[in-house]
Amino acid sequence: MTNPDPAEPAPRTAPSVSALLAVIGVVYGDIGTSPLYALKASLQVFEGVPISETEILGLLSLFFWSLILIVTVKYVSLIMRADNHGEGGILALTALAQRVSVNAGTRHALGLVGIVGACLFFGDGIITPAISVMSAVEGLEIAAPTLKQYVLPISLAVIIALFAVQYRGTSSVGRIFGPVMAAWFLLLAILGIAQIIHRPSVLLALSPLHAIALCATYKGLAFFALGAVVLCVTGAEALYVDMGHFGRKPIRISWFFIVLPSLTLNYFGQGALILRDPSAVENPFFLMAPEWSRLPLVLMATAATVIASQAVISGAYSVARQCMQLGLLPRLTVRHTSNTEEGQIYVPQVNTALLAGVLILVVLFKTSSNLASAYGIAVTATFMCDTVLAMVVFRRQFHWPRAAAVAIFGGVFLVDAVFFAANSLKLLEGGWVPLVLGLALMALMTSWRRGRELLLARWRQDSMPIAPFLARLPRSRSILRVPGLAVFLTGNQDYVPTSLLHNLKHNKVLHEKVMFVTVQTTDRPEEAPDQRSTVEELAPGIHRVMLRYGFMESPNIPRALEDLGPEAGFDAMQASYFLGREVLVPGMAPNISWWRRWLFLWLARNSVPATEFFRIPSDRVVELGVRIAI
Repeated sequence: MTNPDPAEPAPRTAPSVSALLAVIGVVYGDIGTSPLYALKASLQVFEGVPISETEILGLLSLFFWSLILIVTVKYVSLIMRADNHGEGGILALTALAQRVSVNAGTRHALGLVGIVGACLFFGDGIITPAISVMSAVEGLEIAAPTLKQYVLPISLAVIIALFAVQYRGTSSVGRIFGPVMAAWFLLLAILGIAQIIHRPSVLLALSPLHAIALCATYKGLAFFALGAVVLCVTGAEALYVDMGHFGRKPIRISWFFIVLPSLTLNYFGQGALILRDPSAVENPFFLMAPEWSRLPLVLMATAATVIASQAVISGAYSVARQCMQLGLLPRLTVRHTSNTEEGQIYVPQVNTALLAGVLILVVLFKTSSNLASAYGIAVTATFMCDTVLAMVVFRRQFHWPRAAAVAIFGGVFLVDAVFFAANSLKLLEGGWVPLVLGLALMALMTSWRRGRELLLARWRQDSMPIAPFLARLPRSRSILRVPGLAVFLTGNQDYVPTSLLHNLKHNKVLHEKVMFVTVQTTDRPEEAPDQRSTVEELAPGIHRVMLRYGFMESPNIPRALEDLGPEAGFDAMQASYFLGREVLVPGMAPNISWWRRWLFLWLARNSVPATEFFRIPSDRVVELGVRIAI
């Protein structure tokens, strides 16, 4: 096997404390709050069975080895080595896998795998805030039983407040994320150690033999329990998603020296408590703490779950922007909440959809235990998508032998598939939620992509190639050249923009300076400044400009044109932007099913105008409508 990162020298310096705190605050929020509900949900599978060391040690062994195999081996040791120019995540991995595949059919299939993973990520983005916040607030039932009736209203209030402040950005709140989560993980370890001291035999669960013994004893029931055990690794993909923000080394160091030990100690501490007091199965996490500290622990847990939810919500914004750039979603409003950080964005439409989904889940399921049934399917299906894409990348780009790639990732896929199958048993209990959501989002994305393909084909059919247009232009006496600079946006640089043809048809004028601007989204997360633009002079006073943006960037056409320099002839004060506004209507003989056409037309009507998406000054825009049947 060759080194996956031959062009990237390994960093020699140790990451700073601030970098480690940032990683703990952002990357590990989701998986760090799993102790609130994971073991509790797993034990509910054995309801009615007398709790003994067989069940407790077996479950703890499953928890520990799930953390080792899925998080440590799969993500930290393997998949994090496959970065797309430093970036990670399901869409970055998809672009990387498609790039190394020469067969068009294979690239299409890998693209579908990426779409499935992205859709399931949004499902995770809805379930995580609901189950995390509810599990924390439910601590009131232990700390102050008289407040039990207020658990649901308080959960709803916390969730509404969380989404209501999203427009302000995360920069100010983010400064306290790291210290709070560092204190949280320290608290997890302390609570666990305090219980393990009284029952040190619980550490025997570090042996996988206890997991095997549990499965051999309970068979089908143990398989069903795997659907709850997987809750301990929810948020594992965040390690890979956030790799571009923090780098591999801080994430790996934080995992091995802080997060993994704290989680293991806390889970084992919960197990030790239940072995001493079986009644603690009601809520082992909060019952680990002394009675006097339970109310402060509820407040601390709520803060931790808000931070975990914030990380997922911010990730949903980023994935939505990536989907827009890759042509999977229509243009949405993207507001930048930081003057220095490109990645800090706010997408109002996504925020509203997430809030509505979270509130519906909380009201529908009412408790975190009920909601746990809906959680696992989205997570495990995303795991499988990552494994398939990673196997292609390690085989093709890193030149792993076929046997090694199949053996290693095939084994990892088998683990993922077992967890997915176990969660599929909970389909009627709530597992249908992420599947319905994922199917709905897949229908939206594939319908939008298919509609844009048909629209582009129709546009090419009705457009004029640019070469004959330029050849006829000097001989045309009916066209008057007027002072000024006209910027025409076009999706295909080889054809004349329809907005220019309509302007000539109605106004019979052409500006002295003309720019044909095409925005291209590449398979890189970000484009280097020196690769951002290319300028070509097609005729006197007429230039063709190609602007390239990575799929994690937000286009800003005026700024990019200003950066071209004076040799391109761009003057922001003289520029007028001409855009073609497409009026889409149903065609008589469509090449798309009626429901896909309806979805596409609905998405097109509700998409953000190009002026807002490309950040073009509205007072310098001229829009010319064109009617297109689809």
